[in-house]
Amino acid sequence: MSKRDYYEVLGVEKDASEADIKKAYRRLAMKYHPDRNPGDEEAENSFKEVKEAYEALSDPQKRAAYDQFGHAGAEAGFGGAGGPGGGFGGAEAFSDIFGDVFGDIFGGGGRRGGGRRVFRGADLRYRLTIDLEQAVQGDTVQITVPTARHCDTCDGSGAEPGSQPETCDTCGGMGQVRMQQGFFSVQQTCPACGGDGKLVRNPCKACGGRGRVRDEKKLSVRIPEGVDEGDRIRLSGEGEAGENGGPPGDLYVEVHVRPHPIFRREGNDLICDVPINFSTAALGGQVEVPTLDGRVSLKIPAETQSGKLFRLRGKGVKPVRGGPRGDLMCRVMVETPVKLSKRQKELLKEFEQSLEDGGERHNPRSSSWLDGVKRFFENLG
Repeated sequence: MSKRDYYEVLGVEKDASEADIKKAYRRLAMKYHPDRNPGDEEAENSFKEVKEAYEALSDPQKRAAYDQFGHAGAEAGFGGAGGPGGGFGGAEAFSDIFGDVFGDIFGGGGRRGGGRRVFRGADLRYRLTIDLEQAVQGDTVQITVPTARHCDTCDGSGAEPGSQPETCDTCGGMGQVRMQQGFFSVQQTCPACGGDGKLVRNPCKACGGRGRVRDEKKLSVRIPEGVDEGDRIRLSGEGEAGENGGPPGDLYVEVHVRPHPIFRREGNDLICDVPINFSTAALGGQVEVPTLDGRVSLKIPAETQSGKLFRLRGKGVKPVRGGPRGDLMCRVMVETPVKLSKRQKELLKEFEQSLEDGGERHNPRSSSWLDGVKRFFENLG
C-alpha cells in the first residue's frame, strides 16, 4: 500500500516552519499515542505514521531528500527503528519529544546532585512597646527574643555525633521521585525523606534529629527618631536559623507607643491641652508649657477664648524618613474655679452684674448664640 504524503500526515503546508512541524506532531502524537488508545490498532498505526513523518521532516537533510525524491529519498537516509518497518519508542520516545512541555508543568528536571535540600529560617516578629519620648527622640533598647538556633551537639546535621545523615534509598538523594501515570511522568516529593534527600538513622539526642534547638537571644535595637505606631524595624538575619545549612530568617520589630499623659501625636505634630485660669484668659499673661525638649513660655493675649490653638513651630516630631520637624499645638482650656469662698462668690456675682450692665459687648459669642436660638424657635412656630 502506498504511503501518504508526510506533509499531509502532519496536516501542514510544504513551506511549514520547523516550529509548525513540531507543533503538529505534538498534537497528533497526543491524539494517537497507544497509551491513550489501548487496544486500538488503527490508532497505533496512525501514531507510527505520524512519528515517521515527523522524523523525516524534522531533520533538514532528510526533509530536503524527501522534497526532491519523495519517500524513496527519505527512506534512503533512515536508519534504525525509526525507519520503515521499524518499531516505535512507545512512552519513552513520546516523553523525549514532550519532555520540555511536561517537564515544565510537573516539575521535571528536579534537583541535580545528592545534596540535602536547604530551607531558609522563619521570619520572626517582636512587639516592642516604647514611650513617646523614645519614639520622637530615638533610643537603643535591649530585647530578648525566643528563637531556634543550630544545635551545637550535632552542628545542625540532626545526626548523633559520630554518625552522618545517609542518602535516601528511595530517591537516591534527589528529594523527589518520578511517578509514571500512562504517558505522563509526574515528579513529586519523596515520601521517605520528605524532600530532604537524606535520612537521619541515628538522631541527635540534644535536638531530636531536627538540627535546631529552642533558645533565647538578646539583641540591641536602635529606635530611629520619629518612628510611629505600627512601624516595623527589620533586623536582617536575626530570625530563626535555617535548616540543613540554610540562611536564617529576619526579625521584624513592630513598634507600639504607650499613651502619653500630656501629649498626643497627629502625624508629625504634637498636641497638648494647656489649662489657664479665667483671669489670664481675660487679661492675658504668660504660662509655662512643656515640650519634649523642656519648658517654654507661651504668651496668652487678652480676651483668649477656651479652645484656641497656639502653634510652637519646630517643637513636634522629626519624620523618620526625613523632612521638616512638626509643630507643637497647644490648646488652651479656660478652667472654671471650684470650691469658692463666700466672698469669692459675692465678687463673682458683682462681676456678673457688671457684665450684664455692659450689654452685648462683653459677651459677643453668647449674644449671637442666643439670637440664633430665638430665631430657631420662631421658625418652628
